[in-house]
Amino acid sequence: MSGTKEIITGLALLREPFPENLVGKLPKPTRKQTDEVKNDFTKGIRCKLCGAWHHKDVAHIDYIGHAALTDRLLDCDQEWNWDPVAVDEKGLPSLDATGGMWIKLTVCGVTRLGYGDAEGKTGGNAVKERIGDALRNAAMRFGAALDLWHKGDLHAIDDPDMTETPPKQDATPPTPEPSPERDPRKIADGLIDLFKNAATYEKIQTIGTKNAAALTWLHANAEPMSNEVATAEKAALTRVDPASQGPDTMGESK
Repeated sequence: MSGTKEIITGLALLREPFPENLVGKLPKPTRKQTDEVKNDFTKGIRCKLCGAWHHKDVAHIDYIGHAALTDRLLDCDQEWNWDPVAVDEKGLPSLDATGGMWIKLTVCGVTRLGYGDAEGKTGGNAVKERIGDALRNAAMRFGAALDLWHKGDLHAIDDPDMTETPPKQDATPPTPEPSPERDPRKIADGLIDLFKNAATYEKIQTIGTKNAAALTWLHANAEPMSNEVATAEKAALTRVDPASQGPDTMGESK
C-alpha cells in the first residue's frame, strides 16, 4: 500500500539508527589532559555537554549506553542472550591477562563475538562496565550504532600524547527533559553532601559522572544552585591530592 511505512524487525532492526535522545556524549581525554587535571584541578571544568569534570579541551564521541542497547536487543529478539567464551573453575566468566572478557552474543539465532574491558575500574563497577562494553562491542558486529562508531571512534588516533587540536565540540548541551516535580533545593543539597563526604579524587569524579543528568537539569532550571554544587565540588577536590590517587576512571564505556 502506498505510503505505508515498512515495519523493520529482527537483525535488520539492529542496523537502524538510534534516536538522537538516546545518543550520549563520552569524553575521551588524552593522557596529558588527564594528568594536567589530576595535578591541578583548576585545569578542569564541569562539562555542560556530558556532565563530567575534565580538561576544557577534551574531545567527545557519540555513544549508546547499556540500557538503550538492551532495549534495542529486546525489540529485535526477546530471547537474545550472551555467554562468556570461557569460564573459570567457579563457573564465572574468565578474564584475559589484561582484565578483558570475550563474550558470544546471540541474536535471532546468529552468534558473534565481542570483547569488553573495565578501563581500570575495580569491584562491582568493573564487572558491570566490562559486560556493557562487551555487549556494545559484540552488537557493533551486527551493525548496532555502527554510524556512531564510524563518526566518533573508528579512525581515531590512539596516541595518549598527541598534541594536535582536538575535534571541535558541539557547543550546544542536550536539552534536559522537563521535571517540574523535582525539588531543585533537595537535589542541590544532596549533591553538596556527597561532595562534602567524598574522601578521594576518584570518588569525587564518580559522584559527578553518576549525577550528570541532575547537574545538567540544575544548570538549566536552577543555575544558582548549580553554582553552589560546583563550588562544593571544587572544595572537595581541594581536600585531596589528585597526584597521589590511582588512574582516572571518570569515563564511561566505549
